[in-house]
Amino acid sequence: MELQSEKCVAKKYGPSIPGKALWLKEVYGKYKGGTRVSFLCNAYHYLRRTQSSSGINKLLYFTGKIFIPKQKPIQTITEEKVSLDPELEEALTSASDTELCDLAAILGMHNLITNTQFCNIVGSSNGVDQEHFSNVVKGETILPVFDEPPNPTNVEESLKRIKENDVRLVEVNLNNIKNIPIPTLKDFAKALETNTHVKHFSLAATRSNDPVAVAFADMLRVNKNLKSLNMESNFITGAGILALIDALRDNETLVELKIDNQRQQLGTAVELEMAKMLEENTNILKFGYQFTQQGPRTRAANAITKNNDL
Repeated sequence: MELQSEKCVAKKYGPSIPGKALWLKEVYGKYKGGTRVSFLCNAYHYLRRTQSSSGINKLLYFTGKIFIPKQKPIQTITEEKVSLDPELEEALTSASDTELCDLAAILGMHNLITNTQFCNIVGSSNGVDQEHFSNVVKGETILPVFDEPPNPTNVEESLKRIKENDVRLVEVNLNNIKNIPIPTLKDFAKALETNTHVKHFSLAATRSNDPVAVAFADMLRVNKNLKSLNMESNFITGAGILALIDALRDNETLVELKIDNQRQQLGTAVELEMAKMLEENTNILKFGYQFTQQGPRTRAANAITKNNDL
């Protein structure tokens, strides 16, 4: 298709020249960087110059500069700093919300105060609910939310202190430490069996699984000093939770247990066992789990309320 177009141009603007089609093909092959219009224009001018020639001995190429569009400088708008009298600036700085609202009403500039300030002044006096109150006012600055810093707990040192039954070690927090091996977590459970000073132990979001839950269940049957255990946001299934629930039947010291937000739902049978355990164990005062069934939820809530009233 492209070669036919070039032959048409040669036929229209120039005479019959030997080797013309071959020359057009060669020139176009070397002129791939340009456009079709540029090529046809060059071919036309070349044929005009070679009308009296009996043949083509030399190839005439037209060269030029590459077009580079000029880049306009980006215009930046600079805010002008307004300087006020010291007395006026001090008055505006120390003005209350009511005074700012009155000033905005006088000047007709409602962007001087935020929506919360305007609602507290006008809406509260008129009995308007703050959640459903709206007006064209100044936008509030959104505070940045930064990621929480990593857990600074030294895993090896904490395990060593638990084994040594350190008197000063009362609380151990291993939350959000993802690289703790499963055997190390089992070692923590084994060390807590003989520890008499740790009162709070938390290992939420540590990728603990059923073997870890079984190890801590065996610990709860022996340990008589631990008050709080947090195993939320892990990979424990119904079998591991049932092991923990069964161990609490023999434990009379634990008052708080958190096992919510596991990788999979535990099911109705496990929730019924939880509710039954809470009804039998009067020492559990806080139980962290979101029930999915209405029956076990009601029984667990009544049991926790009863335990707190005792």
